[in-house]
Amino acid sequence: MTGFLERIQAGTLVSDGAMGTVLHLRGASFDRCFDELNLSNPALVAEVHREYIEAGSDIIQTNTFGANRFKLARHGLEDMAGEINRAGVELARRAVAASYKDVLIAGDIGPLGVRIAPFGRVQPGEARQAFAAQALALAEAGAGLFIIETMSDLYEVREAVAAVRAVAPSLPVIASMTFTRDDRTLLGDVPLKVAQALAETGADVIGVNCSGGPAQLLRLLRQMRQAAPQARFSVMPNAGWPEQVGGRIMYPADPEYFGEYALAFCQAGASVIGGCCGTTPQHIAAMRKALDQYPDGCNPSTLDLSLPLETEEGEPVAEAPSQLAQRLAAGKFVMAVEMDPPRGLSAHKLLAGASLLKEAGADVINVADSPMARMRMSAWAVCDLVQRQIGIETTLHFPTRGRNLLRVQGDLLAAHAIGLRNVFVVMGDPTAIGDYPEAMDNYDLVPSGLIKLIKQGFNAGLDHSGASIGQPTQFFVGAALNLCPPDPEQEIKNLRRKLKAGADFFLTQPIYRAEDGLHFLERYAAAHGELEKPVLAGILPLVSVKHANFLNHEVPGISIPPEAIARMEAAGEQAAQVGVELAVALVRQVKSWAGGIYIMPQFHRYDLVAEIVESVKG
Repeated sequence: MTGFLERIQAGTLVSDGAMGTVLHLRGASFDRCFDELNLSNPALVAEVHREYIEAGSDIIQTNTFGANRFKLARHGLEDMAGEINRAGVELARRAVAASYKDVLIAGDIGPLGVRIAPFGRVQPGEARQAFAAQALALAEAGAGLFIIETMSDLYEVREAVAAVRAVAPSLPVIASMTFTRDDRTLLGDVPLKVAQALAETGADVIGVNCSGGPAQLLRLLRQMRQAAPQARFSVMPNAGWPEQVGGRIMYPADPEYFGEYALAFCQAGASVIGGCCGTTPQHIAAMRKALDQYPDGCNPSTLDLSLPLETEEGEPVAEAPSQLAQRLAAGKFVMAVEMDPPRGLSAHKLLAGASLLKEAGADVINVADSPMARMRMSAWAVCDLVQRQIGIETTLHFPTRGRNLLRVQGDLLAAHAIGLRNVFVVMGDPTAIGDYPEAMDNYDLVPSGLIKLIKQGFNAGLDHSGASIGQPTQFFVGAALNLCPPDPEQEIKNLRRKLKAGADFFLTQPIYRAEDGLHFLERYAAAHGELEKPVLAGILPLVSVKHANFLNHEVPGISIPPEAIARMEAAGEQAAQVGVELAVALVRQVKSWAGGIYIMPQFHRYDLVAEIVESVKG
């Protein structure tokens, strides 16, 4: 067969797609060791190879992605590593022989599945030995080249390439990394650094695989080529980011989409293209068909391919706005619900309430931070739990009170690092009214100052001193607004300061008359023009006449109409249900001027809030 290096000189080669995806589609459980199927079900593995060859693959990869001693040990198969790898090559060789096609066999080497020093306990020498043992078995069985793929640690990929070079110095090597949604590796390395580091390993081809879909990998390919213009590149994307649908993992990118991007990858300089998780022989066939339209190559000067490329080479890549930001920008009425963190260690009840609210149709959960200055679990930890376990976006309440500049900035970085993007900036309740009145109550920033720090500093990649934080944050920032203030002119001045600082949206104090909000906004518009930022009107459902009287007489800024109090009193034991009816009626009225609502449940009555959301959704 013609050698790999000679063939990439002549044009772009098409590799195969996902082995694991297709094996699972054919009945293999995710719980079992796919590599061991080389021994226990060779016909199944060979059939996948045959389909990829028929789809037009120039290269097929052995079913040995996890066939190293560390990963095999999880299944008690570490002593069979050599046998599994040799069988993987033999199955691929038989499939190629039966096809009578000039197809190359790549020995597939994936990550060890353990962290190596300095980020783990496995020493570099141990890692190199494990890679060398796998590579030797693959080479002795007849692999024509190696692909070291889906690596996320530059320390690990260096050991892998060094091990392969030591045991099979004459065989070509492809070394490929994977990236997260923010275009960095799991350890935070950017494409420029990755490309330069991979080139320094001496691999014949370097590249990117797995990660997201074709659009992201085309962007990464361009950035990496800019960093290492003399290198040859491979690119093998997932079929988009995986989604869980009906208990199954699904990938959104279809074969036709892959066919379009095959030409773009070729134009961008990829010598090898293929697919990773979620791709099938149909995806590879579409890529093959697209490339075959241009037998003389896909020279950019001869093609006019129009693809949605929003980022030029070398520019920092901004992630998509938060779901809350997207909904408000699209003019969709937003349902936000506030939840208080637990006072103890258990978050089970809060998570159960969040699950109920999500099922009812809430769009975002707001998590308060030490409400009423009472000791509670960290709000950003609760946000993380809700987003990961319930799957609904959150808004982190971020008070300035009690935080100096160091803590403010450190907490913001931590919040962003765990995936929080919506932040509601408030002053915070004074400690004098809470559990620890003697606690420090100082602050370095007022809310407008913190908004400015986030929007004009962090979101521009700078801290308060002007020093770089490495990359810009992507916070969507909310601010407080009182629609029934004792001094409307002062409230408008505060609103103007927050707008100038960069506030993206506003959450209001509870209102009980829709016209109160409308009158305030009309007063603002008369002086400064229409308020262009969305307002989420505060809705605090009443649960009893006692509750209504307390709010009306003892909470500043809240005024409840006499007729509402009368209805609550007449309702008796059904007062909570009447409170729901009043809230639903109010929400329907505020829809004419509000961008959404911000519901504040009382006494953890999430069931009542769910009724309100379901009644007004749509």
